[in-house]
Amino acid sequence: MGYGDVQHDNITIKKVSYVEGLGHNLFSIGQFYDKDLEVNFKAKRCSVRNEEGEELLVGKRESDLYTINLSDVQTDKQVCLLSKASMKQSWLWHRRLSHLNFRYINDLVNGKLVKGLPELKYEREHLCAACEKGKMKRAPHKPKPEPSTKAPLELLHMDLCGPMRTQSLGGKKYILVIVDDYSRYTWVKFLRTKDETPDVIITFLKTTQVNLQKPVKFLRTDNGTKFKNNKVEEYLESVGISHQYSAARTPQQNGVVERRKRTLVEVARTMLSHSNLPLFLWAEAVSTACYTQNRSMIHRRFKKTPYVLINNRTPTIKYFHIFGCKCFVLNDRENLNKFSAKADEGIFIGYSSTSTAYRVYLKKTKTVI
Repeated sequence: MGYGDVQHDNITIKKVSYVEGLGHNLFSIGQFYDKDLEVNFKAKRCSVRNEEGEELLVGKRESDLYTINLSDVQTDKQVCLLSKASMKQSWLWHRRLSHLNFRYINDLVNGKLVKGLPELKYEREHLCAACEKGKMKRAPHKPKPEPSTKAPLELLHMDLCGPMRTQSLGGKKYILVIVDDYSRYTWVKFLRTKDETPDVIITFLKTTQVNLQKPVKFLRTDNGTKFKNNKVEEYLESVGISHQYSAARTPQQNGVVERRKRTLVEVARTMLSHSNLPLFLWAEAVSTACYTQNRSMIHRRFKKTPYVLINNRTPTIKYFHIFGCKCFVLNDRENLNKFSAKADEGIFIGYSSTSTAYRVYLKKTKTVI
C-alpha cells in the first residue's frame, strides 16, 4: 500500500513495504545478499554482518521464527508508512478541499495540520478537467543554456510598438524596434503608419549589411501582417534570409525585442518626466535612450557593451549631455543687425544619427535643428 524508511541506530532500511493486515514485519534475505551482506542462522539466534564482519542486526529465535526487535528505534525522523488512498478517496478529498493540489493534501496529512483527514497517501491517476479549465496558465519560457548565435547580424529580432496617442514632432505614431541577438545592439525606426513597415525593413536590411559588412541570416518577428506579407517575403527569399515567426499569442518567444521595447519606453517616459517636456517629444526621448544604452549597457555573457561587440571599437561618451537641458545655438541662419542676439535658446533632445551633431529643439521657431 505504500513505502517508507526505517532507521535503527545508524542503519537506515530504505523502501520498506507496508502491507495492510500483515501480522509480522518480514525481512527479505535475498535483498540482504544483494547488498553484499552476510546472513547467519543458528539454533537460537541470527545475525546480519557486513563485509568487515561487523554485526549490524541481531535476532533471536522464538518458536519457528527468527525475530529482530526494532521497538527501540532511536531517530529524530518520524517513521511514517502511509497506505495509499483509493482513487475514490483521493478525488473525494480533492473536491471537498475546493480542488486543492494533491501535494498540499499530503502535507496536511504528514504535518498533522488538520483533524478528520484520513492518514493516507493521496495521489491522482489522471488530470482533473475542472482544474485544467479553471487554473490553466502559460508554461514558463526558460532561457536557453547556450546562445543561438555566434556573430553579429546572424539573427535579428523585430517588433512594432504603437500607435502612440500623441504624435511625435514629425507626425510619427509607431516605433519599429530591431535587436541583434548576438550583441543586443538596438536600432529604432519611427513610422507614421503600419503600411510603412515593409519598406523600412527592406531599407534597413540593405543599409546595415553594407555598413557592417556582415550578412543577416535569420529574422524573427510575430505573425502580424506588418511583417508577414508578400513584399517582405519576396525580398527575404531573394537574398536568402530565413523568416522565423513566434507562435500566435506567445510574445515570450520573441522576448528579446519585447523586453528591449519595454525598457526603451520606460526610460523615455522617465526622461520626459524629469525634464518636464511635452509628450510630442517622445520619439526624441526614445531615440536618445537607444543611443545611450547601446554605448552603456553591459552584455552579461561578454561583459562588453553592444557597441563594442558590433563595431569592434570602444565608444567615447564624454560628449553626452542631459536630455532636456537648456542650451544655446549660434544663430547663423538669419541676417542679424548689429544688436540682435547672436544665440537662440533651445532644448537638447539627442544626437544626430547621420552626422556628428546634436539635435536641439528651438523654442522660438518650434523646430528641430
